[in-house]
Amino acid sequence: MLRNASPSSLGTLSWHWARLTAVAAVTATLAACGGVQIKPEAALPKPLVVAMPAHIGLVVPAETRHYIHTETRWGVDWTVQLGEGHRNLMLEVLKDEFSEVREYKDIEAARAAPDLKAIFEPTIENYSFVTARETGGRYYAVTIRYRINLYSPAGEKVDSFTLTGYGNALAKGMTSGKPLQQASVAAMRDAAAKFLVQFPEQSIGERLARNEAVTLETRSASSDAGGIETVPIEEAPTTVDASPTIGPNAAPSGITPVPPAPPPAANAPKAS
Repeated sequence: MLRNASPSSLGTLSWHWARLTAVAAVTATLAACGGVQIKPEAALPKPLVVAMPAHIGLVVPAETRHYIHTETRWGVDWTVQLGEGHRNLMLEVLKDEFSEVREYKDIEAARAAPDLKAIFEPTIENYSFVTARETGGRYYAVTIRYRINLYSPAGEKVDSFTLTGYGNALAKGMTSGKPLQQASVAAMRDAAAKFLVQFPEQSIGERLARNEAVTLETRSASSDAGGIETVPIEEAPTTVDASPTIGPNAAPSGITPVPPAPPPAANAPKAS
């Protein structure tokens, strides 16, 4: 049965209609422009950690160096170039964690190097995001899942760690590329912070802190190997107001998105 709407209910309906209209306008603008392309780079503040004395090797595989996530939603092409930013991020993180880091093109090259105590091989397993359209015009959120393979100096795979970074950014006005970029950077920094804090607590981290090389025996002696805490760190989201970033489309990456990051907590304290 139809009822007369009160002034307060009319105001609520008008607010929801305005929000839906704004979201539809953003989508139409992006479709007309041809898509959104971003290339996140996460600069980290200097962490308050004591570097371990071990010398370690870093191998960033080709699929990680050139990782591109692409998908099409509502006729809009989204392209996220993650490779270069993540190579730079992992190099920066390991240099903060260890006294010396040397980069190699592959495991074979690293195993031939002298004086290494371990070899790290980071990969991106999944990237997923939600947009303002899916959150009623409120925010963008990103989830990135990583796997870090750990090898002995002889090139033997000793262990594999997983961790997940979460990030979000509030949308304001005609937004697209910049809030997604902000959310992606926040997810990268979240994962980096978890690694810096939690890896030294792992059995292998304690071994490297004693400047001892990792071995296959290290794996059998470890009871906590396999994961680094993936509970999201809630932060007050960043508000972004910007025009879309436009770029050419890239070939599909073939990565299936994981569930999106949790919504931002408006009053949550920033993680230190």
